[in-house]
Amino acid sequence: MRKRLITAFVIMALFSVAVNAQDNIERKKIEFLISSVENLKGARFIRNGSEHDGKEAAEHLRMKLQKAGSHVQTADDFIRLCASKSFITGNPYMIKFPEGKTIKSEKYFREKLKEYQPTVK
Repeated sequence: MRKRLITAFVIMALFSVAVNAQDNIERKKIEFLISSVENLKGARFIRNGSEHDGKEAAEHLRMKLQKAGSHVQTADDFIRLCASKSFITGNPYMIKFPEGKTIKSEKYFREKLKEYQPTVK
């Protein structure tokens, strides 16, 4: 009986470590996405018809992420629940690039997520 308890404890501990590692990876992906829009030179983040610079966009996305709490577990959740559209109006967020091209932010973030390369430390 004691051996089973020890085995169960070890399995639970390993599972906990794996879950925490995955959570950390997802948090890094989300911060990568937010930073990518924060550092877009000359681009405008359009939210409900109003244009915002990258810093303002990042602040808004971080606020939405915080308010979403445990509903956001993955980078995909973040894109879907925080970074694609207004919760209040349902209008999609847009990104206008300096050359004038405008795309939905969801497309931008999904493409950026494909570029994510974790840094090894």
